Amino acid sequence: MTDARTVLVPPARVVRWFENFEARHGPVDLSVDEGRIRASAEDGAFAEAALPFGRQYDGQPDVAAFTAAADAGDWGILLVRKGGFAVATVHGARIGTSKVGQRHVQGRTKAGGQSQQRFARRRDNQARQAYEAAAEHAHRILVLESGPLDALVCGGDRSAVDAVLADSRLSRLSVVRTEPWLAVPDPRRAVLEQAVIDGSSVRISVGQPDGLPSRR
Repeated sequence: MTDARTVLVPPARVVRWFENFEARHGPVDLSVDEGRIRASAEDGAFAEAALPFGRQYDGQPDVAAFTAAADAGDWGILLVRKGGFAVATVHGARIGTSKVGQRHVQGRTKAGGQSQQRFARRRDNQARQAYEAAAEHAHRILVLESGPLDALVCGGDRSAVDAVLADSRLSRLSVVRTEPWLAVPDPRRAVLEQAVIDGSSVRISVGQPDGLPSRR
């Protein structure tokens, strides 16, 4: 197979997406394979859909049943970069309590010697303070003010997220931390809103046989 790609589809649009796939490629045969639902079309094209948060689907080979299982439930999101953070509780794809914050962390310098060392220490201190602020809000929103979460989706800078989750008050979040990893820029409100959509979406891998024209 060539021309493989992955698309993110919100649960509310999954049934229509498969209807359009069948309209483009002809009648499909549905099966369940390794926790995913797979549609194999008569022209050789296929679409394989995975539930959010790496969950396994073990139901019938039926798109409507798969879509019902794709309900995200209650989950949390944590986005951290040196320039800021975003944390929120989410039900399905609806944001509940949230906080978006920006912290100033200086960029790199070309200075050398002791000046460079002082600059590096200052930058490390600013980053540490930013991570402490993110941990404080994550503790309040995702632990103190939230019930049990089904999943925690993270994104931004991996080392920054790990630094925040190293806070002992957030230990229960590490247990429910799951995929997908979200590669996001410095978190802002719009970035958080898009991350929630992406994090709760069904991931569909689409492939076509060699020589079959791509039909988006």
